Amino acid sequence: MRIFPALSLIAMALALTACQTAEEIRAADEARCSSYGFRRGTENFANCLMNQDLSRRADQRAFMESNDDFFWGPSIVVGPGYYHHHWH
Repeated sequence: MRIFPALSLIAMALALTACQTAEEIRAADEARCSSYGFRRGTENFANCLMNQDLSRRADQRAFMESNDDFFWGPSIVVGPGYYHHHWH
């Protein structure tokens, strides 16, 4: 069955992210931005933190989108009449 491996991957990903608290994630992001040379309290440091968060969210979206076909099957393109709703 194809769904079991994907569910296992999602469960593992959720378990791994659940291991880190929001404070731990924030501390890791701050450490990374500091290692890039940004100083705390500056606009560049805040932008770095925001980019870390956006990157994490993009990774999550990419993971979910990469599994869409697995769960829902391939996309099906329906002819133009489907979108126009001209049912006479």
